[in-house]
Amino acid sequence: MVKNDIIWTPSQDVLENSALAKLARKWGLDPRDYEAMHRRSIADLGAFWGEMWDVLGVIGERGEVVFQPDPNAWMTGAKFFPDARVNMAENLLRQTGDAVVAIERDEAGHRAEITADALRARVAQAADGLRQAGVGPGDRVGVVLPNRFESLISLLAATSLGAVWTSCSPDFGTQAILDRIGQVRPKVVMAQARFRYGGRDHDISERLSEIAARMEGLEQLVMVGEHSVETAIPTPDFASYGDPAAPLTFTRVGFSDPVYVLYTSGTTGAPKAIVHRTGGVLIGMMKEHQMHCDMRPGDPVLWYANNAWMMYHWLVATMASGAVPILYDGAPIVKKAGELDGTPLWNAVAEEKLSHLGVSPKYLATLADMGYEPARDHDLSALRWLMSSGSPMAPHQYDWIVEKVTPSEGYASISGGTDLMGCFLIGAPTLPVRRGTLTAKPLGMATNVFDERGVPVVGRPGELVCTEPFPSQPATFWGENGDQRYLDTYFSDRPEVWTHGDRAEIHADGSATIHGRSDFTLNPQGVRIGTADIYNICDQFPSIEDAVVFGRPIPGDEEIVLCLQMAAGEALTAELAKEVRAKLRAECSPRHVPAAIYEVTAVPYTINHKRVEGAAKATATGGEVKNKASLSNPEALEEYKALTNPF
Repeated sequence: MVKNDIIWTPSQDVLENSALAKLARKWGLDPRDYEAMHRRSIADLGAFWGEMWDVLGVIGERGEVVFQPDPNAWMTGAKFFPDARVNMAENLLRQTGDAVVAIERDEAGHRAEITADALRARVAQAADGLRQAGVGPGDRVGVVLPNRFESLISLLAATSLGAVWTSCSPDFGTQAILDRIGQVRPKVVMAQARFRYGGRDHDISERLSEIAARMEGLEQLVMVGEHSVETAIPTPDFASYGDPAAPLTFTRVGFSDPVYVLYTSGTTGAPKAIVHRTGGVLIGMMKEHQMHCDMRPGDPVLWYANNAWMMYHWLVATMASGAVPILYDGAPIVKKAGELDGTPLWNAVAEEKLSHLGVSPKYLATLADMGYEPARDHDLSALRWLMSSGSPMAPHQYDWIVEKVTPSEGYASISGGTDLMGCFLIGAPTLPVRRGTLTAKPLGMATNVFDERGVPVVGRPGELVCTEPFPSQPATFWGENGDQRYLDTYFSDRPEVWTHGDRAEIHADGSATIHGRSDFTLNPQGVRIGTADIYNICDQFPSIEDAVVFGRPIPGDEEIVLCLQMAAGEALTAELAKEVRAKLRAECSPRHVPAAIYEVTAVPYTINHKRVEGAAKATATGGEVKNKASLSNPEALEEYKALTNPF
């Protein structure tokens, strides 16, 4: 289908002054001809990524070779910048002086800022403490910290030494932390026992004591703030960790040497520990920030995320492009006097004069259900871009953004993942934004959609793939048989073609739609249906708080089961079920109509806030949920064992 419902068009300033527009003119192209830019970017990978190193301002030793292909393993054997030497912290800490380079805020109204020189000094001190603990290149440093300066400092200190940084949010349970950070056997873990979230104070001292006792190879537990942790290993205080007079130094490592380990959701077994390359993550994120998000030096940027999610790494990497990350700790919506308060993030937008705000579609849907209108109560005049990721964005949510936020800012729904620390679909500031779509394929990324024949298709759903190598491909999975498990995950369906696991559709205008995860695609009567289509319809009913949908086997076929969590004071009725079915039939197709609709009290989610269709289906059909430690609310599954009273 061709999308004609444009909700935003680029300003003259963007068409003249954005980095993407300047690159287009350098190439002799019209900035509006993004398709030509994209073709050029993937036609000669060596030329493109070599130019990106220079244009983006990567700090390091580039070497002579940019792209070294392997004809026998086109994607998995290719190498980028094989002779380069870089350091993540050196690139993020490029500023000096008294300019503010990061700001922290929280749900209670706390605000603090830190200058370039002050941050560099604190990083140097923490790095000295790690160095004295024996941490060097390749060693792992784990953190269990809230989203404050200490988390940022730990990341920069570890990576300044060439060490590998890996993280969990303090709301993760004991087993969830051990299943993740425990895999990589960190030499040092930095943690904070006491924190506040959702208006409540939490103390995880007992949890940290158990983690310290059970985590193999752990030599130090560096503690931030007060705690009552009991452990046999040293627990130095973060504030006095290292020599305050230590100089700041950077150990440059190979472009493909590891910098981060991140983890998959783990709902089908132990979480996969994905090892990410230093240079690949750096140049990929800098390209996205400058070219696709129109970030400019001094721009204040906030993406609501905890430090276990890749969007945290994406946020702090904006420092390499001169932007100022806003680190927000706490809930984005809080309760005050018994009422939900949606102001915390929008207070930050107005008070910090944010240029970019990143959130999830679920957050925006909650605001809409509350009747909250950000533009009514806040000055949003500085906001140039509103962005979202984490799940597909419903078309009607674009209308809410135009009406209740501002029609003048750009909007970008982006999609990629922890797997690549970047995007396969993203915004492009020189292109219009069309209702219900992701705007473009990123430069340098040969994103496509294949049908069941392995043929690229336009205008109909298929598998989201990438057909050319890119620098931020993971190095491996941590642990035994890591290389083979990595290959099995992304390249078993199509040799030397990355298959991402999303069901997507490329439109004739170059924009795209994500229909949901392929492994949870519904298949009634042999027709593949994306779950996002059904969630988008449910989101349009104010009486529905949340939903989960899955396929239930029946002889020779499967039927669609829809479970609805109702809003407070609401109940599922035969009339509502009829309305939902009618809307699905009219706006999607008869095949989208569920055979059974149940009311449930909760929808299962991972601790990374991903809806878990697989766990709901396994429980409802008598199967096994292999890793309940990855769920934030495993107790929610109990009622799925015996779903009753269908409509």
